[in-house]
Amino acid sequence: MNILGLIIPALLPAVADGFKGLFQRMFGGAKPITVDDQIKLMTAETEKLKVIAQLDTPAGEISRWVADLRASFRYIAAGMIILSTILCLFYGGVKDEFVDLMLQLTASVFSFMFGDRVYLHLKK
Repeated sequence: MNILGLIIPALLPAVADGFKGLFQRMFGGAKPITVDDQIKLMTAETEKLKVIAQLDTPAGEISRWVADLRASFRYIAAGMIILSTILCLFYGGVKDEFVDLMLQLTASVFSFMFGDRVYLHLKK
């Protein structure tokens, strides 16, 4: 398993955010000039979040268990990938290429589940 294939994608958002912060510090960044501009910007952000929430809302009335399953599907899939990887590691008849693929998938899962939290903690 290529360790650079795990490290580079994990560090790329932090490096990009570091460059963004450096450029904002050097050049000031784009800021609203007036209070009215700030209010318009906040209103636009709110409308954007409303549209994103509407896209994620089911079309009709669905039962509660379907809504719960739909909301937790990412975590169920992540758990299945982790368990499958563990089984591949301890089962002797699996090809090394497949084990490598499963380890890469597991690295993506851990990045999805813990990456934002770790990055926000480090950013503080």
